[in-house]
Amino acid sequence: MTAMVAPTLVDYEVSADLASLSMTTSAGGRITLTAEKLRLSCKCAHCIRARFDERFPSRFPGIAIVEVGDLGYGLNIAFSDGHNRGIYPKSYLFDLTNH
Repeated sequence: MTAMVAPTLVDYEVSADLASLSMTTSAGGRITLTAEKLRLSCKCAHCIRARFDERFPSRFPGIAIVEVGDLGYGLNIAFSDGHNRGIYPKSYLFDLTNH
């Protein structure tokens, strides 16, 4: 019997204009998420609190990805608005592509 293994992210690249993040999966696929979608989807404590207090913006026009750190289980993404607290587990990045 062969066990099914969910694909994982094996590589990533920020676009030249810093507006999106493209990721290669272990299955050979490629997924891309915009910087705005990633920033809107941040689940750090600061962003969760801002949502709770109804202070979280509904848009981030012109937001750029300025740095990505690979933590093994996920990516730490820093944005041009100075926000750098978000850690995006690789499984969460897959989920974002389906929404």
